[in-house]
Amino acid sequence: MASNDSDGDRRPVLGLPTYAERTRFGDWDVPAAVLHHDYVEMVVRAGGIPVLLPPGGVARPELVDRLDGLLLTGGADIEPARYGRPPAALGYTRADRDESEFALFALALAAGLPILAVCRGLQLVNVALGGTLIQHVPDVVGHEQHSGGPGSFGDVRVRTVGGTRVSGLVGAEATVRCHHHQAIDALAPGLVVSARADDGTIEAIERPGEGFLVGVQWHPEADRDDDRLVRGLVAAASGRTGGSGEEWNGW
Repeated sequence: MASNDSDGDRRPVLGLPTYAERTRFGDWDVPAAVLHHDYVEMVVRAGGIPVLLPPGGVARPELVDRLDGLLLTGGADIEPARYGRPPAALGYTRADRDESEFALFALALAAGLPILAVCRGLQLVNVALGGTLIQHVPDVVGHEQHSGGPGSFGDVRVRTVGGTRVSGLVGAEATVRCHHHQAIDALAPGLVVSARADDGTIEAIERPGEGFLVGVQWHPEADRDDDRLVRGLVAAASGRTGGSGEEWNGW
């Protein structure tokens, strides 16, 4: 765990994986490690310090020792071989992210770091712990409301499960911003469902007991008016640092 400041007012440091993508800026058109800036702004609003983690070579214990929490970000589909399925109706995949982030998640979980997993992040958590995925949700539910279209989000109503951490953070129901064409199929052992869409799609999961491991299929960074989920992560991480944030004592 990262060291404490003597004044007790230390903000927790949260790691956020980035994407390796070809990017244009100024006179340059080059490979770059990038992330939607909404993630950065969300973490800062919630009282954390965001640290951007490029794929490849960063999943090491000495990195995790310097973090107080982990926010697994959205992005490419998980390679289906990781959950024992042949490819079917996939979008794009990124082997470098899979390799880096599965290793990073394992280290963070072993270290007891608070973890919030967003969209792809939720899917990664489920697969890493032994679950499987629906590779194309519209084939199952008969509509594309969860996808939102290219470069946009769909509004989806979710109902939470009473007594779960997600319910404690967002209430009994919420309208959330979604952009996903995959979702959980078989739930991994040790996880519970904490929210579903009206069509039955699993939209949030968590691990009961001590610690903070929460995954949501929606994108909280796309809603500037509702930072409750990431504030829950910051509170959990602040409990580890001894900082002045709200102490995490479970739900």
